Amino acid sequence: MQYQNTRARQRSSSSDSLERVARLASGSAVVLFSSSSCCMCHAMKRLFCELGVSPMVYELDQDPNGKGMERALSKLIGNSPAIPVVFIGGELIGSMDRVMASHINGTLVPLLKEAGALWL
Repeated sequence: MQYQNTRARQRSSSSDSLERVARLASGSAVVLFSSSSCCMCHAMKRLFCELGVSPMVYELDQDPNGKGMERALSKLIGNSPAIPVVFIGGELIGSMDRVMASHINGTLVPLLKEAGALWL
């Protein structure tokens, strides 16, 4: 009986974290889920800064619910590392590799413009 209650709480916590990620991701034109000590997260912040974009950054290591949100993000993106994860215009773009691929192939800036994060 106790095992079932534990499983139910884990599912509830997981769905709460997923709902929180979705709510936060839709709150700004560009949202970056990050960790303050992650070098890849720092590189993502620098990329957006150099493009003239100010993303809303959520440092999961400084959030009391950060571990749950990190697990939710990991489920969303599959096998990639859970952070950094970028949402543009409320849509999941992905982790570092997807964002960099979009930047290199020229599709990132149009996405940023469409979301209202860039005006030029």
